[in-house]
Amino acid sequence: MTGGSVTIDYGDRARIGLLVPSGNSAAEPEIHAMLPPGVTALVTRLELRGSSEAELTAMLAALEPAARLLADARPDLIGFHCTAVSTFAPERAGGIRARIEAATGLPACSTADGILAALAVLGLRRVLLVTPYIEPVHAREVAWLAAHGIEVAGGSHLGVNTNAEMARIPPATIAEQASAAARAAPDAAACFISCTAIRSAGLVAPLEAALGMPVLTSNQVMAWHALRRLGIREAVPGYGQLMAL
Repeated sequence: MTGGSVTIDYGDRARIGLLVPSGNSAAEPEIHAMLPPGVTALVTRLELRGSSEAELTAMLAALEPAARLLADARPDLIGFHCTAVSTFAPERAGGIRARIEAATGLPACSTADGILAALAVLGLRRVLLVTPYIEPVHAREVAWLAAHGIEVAGGSHLGVNTNAEMARIPPATIAEQASAAARAAPDAAACFISCTAIRSAGLVAPLEAALGMPVLTSNQVMAWHALRRLGIREAVPGYGQLMAL
């Protein structure tokens, strides 16, 4: 909407509701940057600070109340946006989606849904997995990908525990982590930089050029998947092959 010299995008074309971890400061600016004009994201938080199994499981305790708060703003879709929780086990994403839909009557998705949809549309079955996570979280994601027929050819994790710490990882550190993974596994078909809480969106295009393969990130796949679920299929330049489809 334009009034005088001021332009404000209220999402009159579409609004995406997002449930993000409480300590996450990266997902909102990155997803807003990857949405086309007329589409906006409305965000509610669920408590998650650390990466222990108990903390990841507890994030879902207030799922329905938080989803209902988002539903009050009438989004067109609600996305549960935490990679570590939605990939915790093969059946976890389906349960999250069903709970949100039952609580709100709105269509729902999760980061895990976006990952699988993106890998499928690009025809990718052998990937690098680059994460900031502690080892148990990284290992669970490797197992989750394997359960869905995706082989992890290589990659690494940084051992970082909290979302707040993850947001402070320099993008250059993540870029070098991805480059090192690609050098060690040159037969990989793509690089997946996992985690909604890291500053990774600006790395996608330069890493694709440097590595010669598609690069996916958690925030990128959620933005892409939510847009496609809403029937919005225009390309968003600057964020890699997936967003250019």
